[in-house]
Amino acid sequence: MLSRPGRWLVLLRAALVVAGAIAVALTDFPPSYLPWAWGVVGFFAAVTVFSAMLSLVELEPVARVRARVLLLALDAFVAIGFISVFSFEAGQPWRALYLIPIAAAALRFGLVGGAVAGAVMTGATIVIDALGPGLQWRTAFARVLVGVLSGLVIGRLRDTLNAERSRAESRAAEAERLRDELGHRVDVLDTANRCARALGSSLVLDEAFGAFIRELRGLVPFERTAIVLVEGDTATTMATAGRGAGEIFPPGNSDPIEGSLLERVLEGKIVVRRDLTARDAPADEQLLALGLRSELVAPLLLGARTIGMLSLSRERPDAFSDDEVELVALLGRLVATAVQNIRAYEAERRRVEELARLSQLRADFVSLVSHELRSPMAAVIGAARTLQDRWRMLTASQRESFLALIGDETARLAELVGDVLDTSRIEAGTFSYRFEELDLGRVVDEAVEAAVLAQQDVPVVASVRGALPAIRGDRARLRQVLGNLIENAVKYSPEGGEVRVSASASNGAVRIAVHDSGPGIPPDQQTRIFEKFGRVDVPGASKPGTGLGLFIARSIAEAHGGSLDVSSDAEPGATFTLSLPVGG
Repeated sequence: MLSRPGRWLVLLRAALVVAGAIAVALTDFPPSYLPWAWGVVGFFAAVTVFSAMLSLVELEPVARVRARVLLLALDAFVAIGFISVFSFEAGQPWRALYLIPIAAAALRFGLVGGAVAGAVMTGATIVIDALGPGLQWRTAFARVLVGVLSGLVIGRLRDTLNAERSRAESRAAEAERLRDELGHRVDVLDTANRCARALGSSLVLDEAFGAFIRELRGLVPFERTAIVLVEGDTATTMATAGRGAGEIFPPGNSDPIEGSLLERVLEGKIVVRRDLTARDAPADEQLLALGLRSELVAPLLLGARTIGMLSLSRERPDAFSDDEVELVALLGRLVATAVQNIRAYEAERRRVEELARLSQLRADFVSLVSHELRSPMAAVIGAARTLQDRWRMLTASQRESFLALIGDETARLAELVGDVLDTSRIEAGTFSYRFEELDLGRVVDEAVEAAVLAQQDVPVVASVRGALPAIRGDRARLRQVLGNLIENAVKYSPEGGEVRVSASASNGAVRIAVHDSGPGIPPDQQTRIFEKFGRVDVPGASKPGTGLGLFIARSIAEAHGGSLDVSSDAEPGATFTLSLPVGG
């Protein structure tokens, strides 16, 4: 590395020797200066020959540094010599030669070399001025400032460039290492892609998981594997294969996330469990009972969100290599999209099934409403025609009976039409309310009195514990809710049974419970009865109705900031509870 720059410097020195000789020959020196001038030129020529000889020799690093220092010192002597012999005349441009050794030292040895050379060369020029034409402090100060700053700036730039070159070389080595690592990762990615494509080959869970397992066994052997998904606050097993697949955490199993292994994985980090005998997870006992000793768990990452985990277990402790850990971690990212697609497909399939069920409910409702309309209308028409045709033949009591029948059936029709209209208004958001301060105890009494007057087969008993606090609500709408609940309770209670209506206040809410003595409501239908057209489907317990009353009642309760719930398990019958906030 010395030879090529050294040869250029030899040529440069040779050119400067010629230029210096011409300058000395053309300058009119004082008699005492001329021998010294030619002596400096000769010394410069000798330095040039010496540097040429050094450029032809391959030196060791230490010797090369020493040679550079020696040549720099000789060049400095040459510069000082030329400045000295031309110092007989003020304003000579040769004084600027002091900057050349400073720049050379800074370029060769950085900030330290520039500082040292700056101090030496500016000091030499001051001495020359003091011994020659005389020292001017302002000029000397400017020369020192320029010289030292030049050495510092050039040296600093040289150090910066060297640091950048070292950094670039380090980056080149790092790039080469990364290239090899990238090749390895491409192989891993291709392997993981095959598994992901297998899982995404079908939207049917069993088919997709079967293809995934066949591909995964050839890449990362295992004794057991499972895919577990996040469902709110629970961990739900989506699919399992291998040992104990149908007994230990089978598909569809749900457990709380808190305290489970999935809770650790939610941070998006892979978990390598080298020995399950440490028993640091709730499921370890069951896995150990299957003969499994190590487990590798990777998060299923959809972007930055963890939607579940992929676990693989083996019967040997510490059985997973670093490459397998890397492969399964990558697999977790690639598999997440396919898992999400399958889950979305399953949700869409369930939604379609629900829409089909609702469509069937709607069809049943049309049939039901047709029947509910036909019966009272037929009764009204029959009674009206009888009165029309036989008015004079009927007694007064018979006429009253027919008129009462027409009134009752017309009321049924009005109630049916009212329920349908109320349902339409609720869905359209136009169901109106008039809120005011009201005494809920009085509303309860009115509803119970109306139910007692309407029928005598089923006793209705009211029990209000203490004075109820005032609430803000719509009296007519709340009266409609209570009337519907009591009417249903009477309808489903057997003759001689009892309907109990109780009201109490606690924890900032007023609760009104309506309990009947009917057959009760199965748990799987307790949600359905609050849906539109939802009716209890229990043999022997079906009653006429549209299935809209409880839907309307719950909507009114929620509009008041409250709730309407049902319970039917502790004793015979069912209990509907209306909760309303105090002052809400």
